[in-house]
Amino acid sequence: MDVIFEYHDVMASDTIENFAKEKLDKIATKYEMVIRADVFFKTENTSSDDTGKICGIRLSLPGPRIFAESSKENFMVAIAETANDLERQLRKRKEKMQAH
Repeated sequence: MDVIFEYHDVMASDTIENFAKEKLDKIATKYEMVIRADVFFKTENTSSDDTGKICGIRLSLPGPRIFAESSKENFMVAIAETANDLERQLRKRKEKMQAH
């Protein structure tokens, strides 16, 4: 699976990229249908300290793409939350495919 990172108003970080790749590798081993992942990092000015670091991940696979995004206090938490959302969506997609 190819992983492409995009940063908007954020400095690139090997630590964040490695953590994201780890999470995506776990997803890719469970769901072989995933071809590519586009990972987006951006910051947002918010009044709350619990949000502002946004991670969005778009997965390319047969059929419609899957996208999830979360805004948390740091990128590690945002990546984990987004990966969990994607896994939930993939599980549903796989169940639908097996039903046919």
